[in-house]
This record gives sequence, C-alpha cells and structure tokens, in this order.
Amino acid sequence: MGADERAVGSQLNLDAVLDRCRCGDELAWESLVRSYQSRVYGLAYHYVANREDARDLAQDIFVKVYKNLRKCPDANHFLPWIFRIARNASIDHLRRKRARPPSSQVSEMEVNSIADCSSDPEKHWLMEARRGLFRRALRMLTRLNREMIILKEIQGLTLEEMTGILDVPIGTLKSRSHRARLELAEKVLALSQGQEGAGL
Repeated sequence: MGADERAVGSQLNLDAVLDRCRCGDELAWESLVRSYQSRVYGLAYHYVANREDARDLAQDIFVKVYKNLRKCPDANHFLPWIFRIARNASIDHLRRKRARPPSSQVSEMEVNSIADCSSDPEKHWLMEARRGLFRRALRMLTRLNREMIILKEIQGLTLEEMTGILDVPIGTLKSRSHRARLELAEKVLALSQGQEGAGL
C-alpha cells in the first residue's frame, strides 16, 4: 500500500469515527480522544507553559469539540479545526490569567524531567537542558512567530491549514515562515551564550 493509499485509508477511518461520534457512539468518541489527546495537550502546554493548566485545558477543549461535532468538517480538515479550538481556548485561558509565565522560569515539567532516573544521567540532563532552552527561546518570540513554530514545526501543519487557524493570509505566513525559524535560532543562540557566560 502506497503513501497515498494509506492517507486515504486513514481519512476514511476518521470520517467513519466522526460519523459514529455524531451518532453518540461512546466507544468512537473514546477512540477519537485517545488519538488526539497528546497533540491537544502538547499544543495547550506550548501556550500556557504549565502542566496542570494544560491538562485541564485539554479536557475543556474536548468538551467543546464534543459539543460542536456537528459543525466539524470532514476528516481532511479535522486537525486544523480541533487545533483552532485548542488555540482559542488556550488564549482565553491566558487572558483570564492576565499574565504569562516569565520566560526564565523553569516549569514543573522540566524540574520533574531533570529529576527522572536515567541510565546515562549526564546525557539525560543535557537533553532536558536543551529542551528547556528551546522552550524559553520559544516564549521570547513574537506571538505570530511563536504560533508559527508551534503549528508548523512542532505540530506539522501546512501553511494552508495554519491560515484558517491563525486568521492570517497565506502570503503573510509564507513570508514570515523563514523569519520565524531565524528568530528562534537567534534566541536559542543568545540564551546558550548567556548560559556559557554565566558558567553553566
């Protein structure tokens, strides 16, 4: 089976699952949630930078998805649709809190990850330090560039899918795509040089 056939088969399966969900099939709904919960949680976490908040948000997002399933497009457009709901819920959450976490703050997830046991503690620590550096650099980007990195580079969406989520013309996204990666690289470099200068 070729890549195109697999994609069509996957789309047909999702279409069938969505139809069953709309008919009130609880098993189909559980299957749908299991398939997308990690991506929804991940997206929420990149916005709110707090594990508990992201977990609560993911639950709220799926409640909204369930209530709006009849408005849901076909399988081909499902992922951008659910990500748009997740993005809006995350932004609403941040507005309610009226403050973002400081970019230099180490999240609970980073602390727990660094504390985990590993067969190679030094390698594990370096990997987690790089992830923490990336997350801090990401939070320093302009809002549009940050969202572009999250949606395109982390979640793997196309520019066409992103335009419906961000309400930004595709021409703007095309011109900003490369700039967003450059800005992220500059922030990562600046933070890493700052750590070296501090003797970390």
